[in-house]
Amino acid sequence: MQIGAHLREDDDPLATAEELGIDVFQMFVTDPQGWNKPVPRPDAAAIAASPIDVVVHSSYQINVASLNNRLRMPSRKAVEQQAAAAAELGALGLVVHGGHLRDGEQSGLGFENWRKLFERQQDKGGFGVPILIENTAGGDHAMARTLESIERLWDAVGDFEQAGFCLDTCHAWAGGEDLIGLVERVRAITGRIDVVHLNNSRDEFDSGRDRHANLADGSIDPDVLVGVITAAQAPVVLETPAPGIPDDLAYLRDSL
Repeated sequence: MQIGAHLREDDDPLATAEELGIDVFQMFVTDPQGWNKPVPRPDAAAIAASPIDVVVHSSYQINVASLNNRLRMPSRKAVEQQAAAAAELGALGLVVHGGHLRDGEQSGLGFENWRKLFERQQDKGGFGVPILIENTAGGDHAMARTLESIERLWDAVGDFEQAGFCLDTCHAWAGGEDLIGLVERVRAITGRIDVVHLNNSRDEFDSGRDRHANLADGSIDPDVLVGVITAAQAPVVLETPAPGIPDDLAYLRDSL
């Protein structure tokens, strides 16, 4: 099982990954809070050639589902650009949050916008990497908070080979999904789990709040978290607070 971590604002993520002794790391290819186009990285060839795998997380403001043209259209462009940058790194995929609508908007239109993302890019030859749609923690109009919404989303995009899935344990817990047996329930819908974001939660079950905790410090039983990744058998990325990542890695290595 590949175990690793998200390396935030790291000028040399490959060196940090080697220092941590991890098998996979996650990174951004542009400012996660902005719309800037990714610029070529001088270490791209080294990252692509490394035996350590990489996952790219998209910028946070992307909302492919939005019915607002001023948000949806730049979101589509950002996914295309960041997927191309991820491909240059030899990434396993680009993680993109499921997105949301506003109060009163029809959810079916949001799911259709996800389908249009893949349809439009298919006409251009596809993305350079799989697009790994991540479940989210909160919001009554979220596209990927509940299993019901994920099923509707997969009805829209599941026939595209490049549509993958990233399971976040904190998001699932905060979104009100029981983690025991969750892997099997998700796979029954999507047929796949490409990456697991392994995070404990600072908040209680079904809180709707996305606040990550280190594995031994949150409200989720760490043994349950280990059970999730054992069932998933997918690359594991910790997005826990950085000072505790070495301890989290040690815990996982001992547990597995």
